Amino acid sequence: MQKINWILKKFEELSPYELYSIIQLRNEVFVVEQNCPYQDADNKDLKSYHLMGIKDSKLVAYTRLVPPEIAYKEPSIGRVVTSPAVRGTGIGKALMQESIEKSNYLFGQQPIKIGAQLYLEKFYTSLGFVKSGNTYLEDNIPHVEMIKP
Repeated sequence: MQKINWILKKFEELSPYELYSIIQLRNEVFVVEQNCPYQDADNKDLKSYHLMGIKDSKLVAYTRLVPPEIAYKEPSIGRVVTSPAVRGTGIGKALMQESIEKSNYLFGQQPIKIGAQLYLEKFYTSLGFVKSGNTYLEDNIPHVEMIKP
């Protein structure tokens, strides 16, 4: 995997260009690729930290780090997305490892909760997450709640 430059910013620190790149990548994958029209702007972005993976000056990986008591009681990692152009290079794992590290830095060592797309359960298990709830449908995609103790 080529060198990724990781950048972490609060919402109000994002430049308009960074915000546009984030929205563009999230739409490319969650709306177009997964054929899932949904309300992406859910107000959680405003209170969250945004981890961007930049390669060759292009956003190729992203997560939203949500503080405790916003999505769940615990801190959360959401909107996990990688560009189709870099998949299969290990960037997804690097993105999640960086996200876990930054979450622990921002919110202290404590459990991290996620709402994972069900087909990625094995991937998240490999990172130390365990199933913590029943399978549920979100925007017609099966999800499962998981926690990293």
